[in-house]
Amino acid sequence: MQKLIPSPLQSGDEIRIIAPSTGIKIIRADCRQIAKQRFEAMGLKVSFGQNTIDDNFDMLGSSEIEKRASDINDAFKDKNIKAIFTIIGGFNSNQVLPFLDYDLIKNNPKIICGFSDITALLNGIYAQTGLIGFYGPHYSSIGMLKGCEYTIDYLQQILFSRSANIVPSNEWSDDLWFLDQEKREFIKNDGWWIINDGIAKGELAGGNLSTYILLQGTPYRPQFSKDTILMIEECNYSLADDKEFLRQLQSIAQRTDFSNIKALLIGRFQKNSGISREKLEFILKNIPQLKGLPIIANIDFGHTTPIATLPIGGNCEVTSQQIKVNW
Repeated sequence: MQKLIPSPLQSGDEIRIIAPSTGIKIIRADCRQIAKQRFEAMGLKVSFGQNTIDDNFDMLGSSEIEKRASDINDAFKDKNIKAIFTIIGGFNSNQVLPFLDYDLIKNNPKIICGFSDITALLNGIYAQTGLIGFYGPHYSSIGMLKGCEYTIDYLQQILFSRSANIVPSNEWSDDLWFLDQEKREFIKNDGWWIINDGIAKGELAGGNLSTYILLQGTPYRPQFSKDTILMIEECNYSLADDKEFLRQLQSIAQRTDFSNIKALLIGRFQKNSGISREKLEFILKNIPQLKGLPIIANIDFGHTTPIATLPIGGNCEVTSQQIKVNW
């Protein structure tokens, strides 16, 4: 696949906020304002999609497919917009994929960033156009008052400087910060879990596991290239139990192009996932296709905070000490 490389961000650039999944109404006013101030402190101007308004919030907390797709197409069409951020994740960004103007996107490549359900959007666009996407914070993620420094640091490194050496955060959280910005619980990070040691280089692929699986059998699932580093994470909402994680990962491992996978990176599980290091090691040993692959888990990406920004389709070098990414 011929890759499309967007331009990195520069001070003075304008970013567009869209809601391809859950609507903006779910985000509190204080979170929106903090995020706006944070992006402006980076030297960026903030604007919102025409349909990214509180009124677009239906019985499922989303809005019409056409409206969501229109905001995406408009953001790519607007020459003033240099990056697109999703307001939050949700459950249905895969609905917009047939409604996107991929020729327009090819002719106007730009940064698009989000995580969780946005896995479908990033990978669908990458499969159709070759445009590198960014598995990183939503706009709302930057509205976290406390404990956001690591997230912001790696966002700036990746989107402004195009590279970063990822190392573990000092502490992490899995609390309902969006309900109370002052009452927070932070946990000392015990570092990465080196399940299988090793060194690998390749192209980053993946995202949220249960969302990524939705793309299998569709034209929106990117093929694993000759040398691929697979990154996956899962949230409590989608992870019914440890057996669900096993069978979903096994499904990916049975793909015909899985032989191109050179390493596996796993984002940190949430506190109530029921997956400890011991349980995870047992699960991974029960997937034959993973034998001999370098595997690192408990990495800062996914549904705990803070999170690093990772370029889907970008380059990745893995050792037990650090993860280098660039695009």
